[in-house]
Amino acid sequence: MLKEKLDELAQMMADHMARPFPPGFRGLDVEGQDMVLLDADVYGYAAVVREGRLSEQHRAGLTRLTSAFAKVLPAIDNEYAAEYYTHVRDMAVLAAEIESLREK
Repeated sequence: MLKEKLDELAQMMADHMARPFPPGFRGLDVEGQDMVLLDADVYGYAAVVREGRLSEQHRAGLTRLTSAFAKVLPAIDNEYAAEYYTHVRDMAVLAAEIESLREK
């Protein structure tokens, strides 16, 4: 089960890198969240999860980012950007799920 989830995360990350960043979102804050940092931070946490377990501090950071999407996604009124960031959220959720599987 863990291997399948890791493979899924790797595919999501590859898909993400193949997509262009949403136009107009560089330097943009949505609900107090810098959209470039949100994207980069989630990708970074996902990369670490693929390599092994997160530290306690990183787990807290991933949880915080995952929660940020509840405010950010409804505030995005651009269809492509909403789709893009939904994919980023799903990557964060999967990374957190993998981390939970490792704790068992």
